[in-house]
This record gives sequence, structure tokens and C-alpha cells, in this order.
Amino acid sequence: MGVNGIGTAGYQMTGYQGGKVQSNVESGAKSFMETVAEKSAQDKVTECGEKDEEEIRRMSETDFEERVLQSAGPNAPQSVKDAWMETVKEVGVNGLGETRNGRTHITQMYIQQAIANYYGLLHSNDILGNSVESAIRATQKALYDFDHPLEPGKVRSMEEQQARMKEREFYTVFLEKLKGL
Repeated sequence: MGVNGIGTAGYQMTGYQGGKVQSNVESGAKSFMETVAEKSAQDKVTECGEKDEEEIRRMSETDFEERVLQSAGPNAPQSVKDAWMETVKEVGVNGLGETRNGRTHITQMYIQQAIANYYGLLHSNDILGNSVESAIRATQKALYDFDHPLEPGKVRSMEEQQARMKEREFYTVFLEKLKGL
């Protein structure tokens, strides 16, 4: 049995992890993903009021994607912003899972924002940073976290699985473009 309570076959085993999860459930403690989902819901309420929703519906696709990019990398250099927009056009999704109808799912880049916000870091939404190197690091971290999920055995709907496949494709293509800068 591994240290984290996961056996060689990848199945959750009893022991420390099982007891820890059970005690969290019994005590009413929220899991990390529940906290992130709450933050996502709060952000929708605070960032996209009724007035904003109407404005979003009237925006061109490019304007909408630029608005999403502004929430991920307001201080990113223009070359990073251009690479992001090219990737959105090529893949058809953005790195935050934003659509005109809301989020498709909670993405790894969004989780990075939530963690930074949780720790009270200034400019927690600015995950791409102010250089090509910082954008590369954020994208590599998103890919690593994507490939090493906190909840490896989580059952996902078919729609979420498809959205996550597109999310991974976005990170891969975006990283290639960043490394080419």
C-alpha cells in the first residue's frame, strides 16, 4: 500500500486516507473541490451580474475571449496574449473554461487562481504573470495538475470529460506557442 492510501491497482484502500475522509464528512469539513466550486459560484455572482450578462451576449466572440484573457493575464506581455488568442481560435476553448453560458467545468488554471486567492496573494487572478516565462510556468503547472488530479478516482459526466479533453488540448497548444516565443 502506498503512503497516500492508494494501492498498486489505483483503488482507494482503507486506512489513514479512508478514516480522514470519513472524519471530514462527519465533521462537516468541506473538501478542496467544494471550496473551489463555491468560489466559482461567488465569482459568477460578483463578476457577472445581470447587466454584465446582457453585455456578454452582445459581445463579439473576440471581445468575449479578450475579456476572459484579461481575467487570467491582465499584465501578460502582448506576445503571451496573442498566443492565448491564437490557441483559443485553434482549439475552440479557453484556459479558464469560460463560455457565454458560464463555465464548462472548473479548470486547472481556475484552480490556480482560487489557491492564490485563498492564500491572499495580491493579483491572484493574474496567473499568467508579466512574462513569457511566468506564463510557461503557469501552463506547465496546469498540465501537471491536470495529469495528477487531487481526486484521481472521481466519476465525471461525459460532458465534463469532453470539456477536460479540450482543456488539456488548450494547455498543450498554448505551451507550444509560448515556447516558440
